[in-house]
Amino acid sequence: MVRVLVMHGPNLDLLGEREPSVYGTLTLAEIDRRIKALARELGARAETFQSNHEGAIIDRLHAARGRYGAIVLNAGGLTHASYALRDAIASIPIPVIEVHLSNVHAREPFRSTSVIAPVVKGQIIGFGVHSYLLGLRAALVLAEAAAPQAPPAPVPPRPVPAAARSRARRASRRKP
Repeated sequence: MVRVLVMHGPNLDLLGEREPSVYGTLTLAEIDRRIKALARELGARAETFQSNHEGAIIDRLHAARGRYGAIVLNAGGLTHASYALRDAIASIPIPVIEVHLSNVHAREPFRSTSVIAPVVKGQIIGFGVHSYLLGLRAALVLAEAAAPQAPPAPVPPRPVPAAARSRARRASRRKP
């Protein structure tokens, strides 16, 4: 079963009450429930994590190595300014999908810059909770493509027909 880590950055713990005209009225707990439900439906497992602290997010990225097939990340405001987060993403071999609830390009000019964009596999922005759900689907595709494939099963030897076995026995009895 593929495991995906979904990470929420600073201030996303206030979803549902923080600028509902921009971010909607769903709480982070409701978004997490929807993510986990979709993961179960798709035969995967999603684990969620939120922190307002850059170092905690970086620590969690480092700890994800060998534990998750992919990561979905809404870095919040760290998206625009955290080179440490960018370097942490670049340093792990796990595909990361960047997501945002709002269309960052339709907002303040500084939000159009993502310092993590060059090191993530892709971005999904502006679809509200569906950004996360589409991000989860994309993460699963990437994780399954990167998963080691089982070696092909060995081909069993073909049985020797009885007539051929009989001829071989007779030939071995003859003396040269």
